[in-house]
Amino acid sequence: MNKKIAIGCDHAGFQLKNALIDYLQKQGWEPIDFGCPSEESIDYPDYAHPVSEYVEQNKTRGVLICGSGKGISMSANKHQGIRSAICWTEEIAVLARQHNNANILSLPARFISVDMGLQIADAFFTTEFEGGRHERRVNKIACL
Repeated sequence: MNKKIAIGCDHAGFQLKNALIDYLQKQGWEPIDFGCPSEESIDYPDYAHPVSEYVEQNKTRGVLICGSGKGISMSANKHQGIRSAICWTEEIAVLARQHNNANILSLPARFISVDMGLQIADAFFTTEFEGGRHERRVNKIACL
């Protein structure tokens, strides 16, 4: 398994991103920080697209964080090879991996604590895709 994790955020996700980078490193992952570099207001697509491109090209996983998780996830899902899932509980993160083979975790920084974000990320990165009937469905997501 590729141990590199692309990670990016907007200004609302800056603190959670930094905590997540530290946590992931301690767990043996190699987070690659695509920014943003501060809590100064920025536009989330500027960070969602580079993370998404990296995940697509390197067949790895990523994390995107914004206030609600929605805008940054919408931007990521414009990429053909991305399945970004907004997760606000561990159970949703597990199902996103098991059933949807999500490759980007999108976190809503304004609606979860840092501790909850770390728990959700842990669930996401330690859960494997089940395949089987789910693989058939995931293969139908791509537009032709």
